[in-house]
Amino acid sequence: MRKWIPAGLIAAAWVISLAVFERLPERVPTHWGISGQVDGWSSRTFGAFALPALMLMIWGLCYWLPAIDPRRGNYAKFRGTYDIVVAAILGFMLIVHVAILAVSLGVNVPIPVVISLAVGMMLVLVGNLLPRARPNWFFGIRTPWTLSSDRVWDRTHRLGGRMMVVAGLIIAVSGFAPPPWPGILIGVAAAGAAVVPIVYSYIIWREDKRG
Repeated sequence: MRKWIPAGLIAAAWVISLAVFERLPERVPTHWGISGQVDGWSSRTFGAFALPALMLMIWGLCYWLPAIDPRRGNYAKFRGTYDIVVAAILGFMLIVHVAILAVSLGVNVPIPVVISLAVGMMLVLVGNLLPRARPNWFFGIRTPWTLSSDRVWDRTHRLGGRMMVVAGLIIAVSGFAPPPWPGILIGVAAAGAAVVPIVYSYIIWREDKRG
């Protein structure tokens, strides 16, 4: 049942787009600045179908990559986790897609708040699941040191999961902050979640080599 959730999310995106397509204006807002003002527009067709098409491609890519992974046998050990993460990514994209269509139809949607909340919730979910990932070449914190040692992989992903949860919480509330704080908070959270685990993986790897 779980493996069909992504298909349901993608189908929902296409159905919603087809249902509202004729009511969309010729130009659809597709990008917002940190201030919340629209700074990018696209055609009605692009605005209605680009994200559903991208969701479909990402779903296909996520289920093709494990087949060519040199450590593809490890995916069986965390398949449920992997499926949930894929669904979370597609769920986030569906939320953004619906919000864009709603704005195009004249609904007053605070896009920066919606996106920050959606990103934050996705990161909190993925961060909680990250420690379950087993060594592979496509999903997780892949550094030369995590890929060379299962012990370094495990310890790095435990820390990385916590960092991702913290980053998600910060990003979730950043949408409610006045400018320029959203950009600052997002930048600090993203940098911490990305850089700290990489540095930590190297430190743990060196400790193992010395020990």
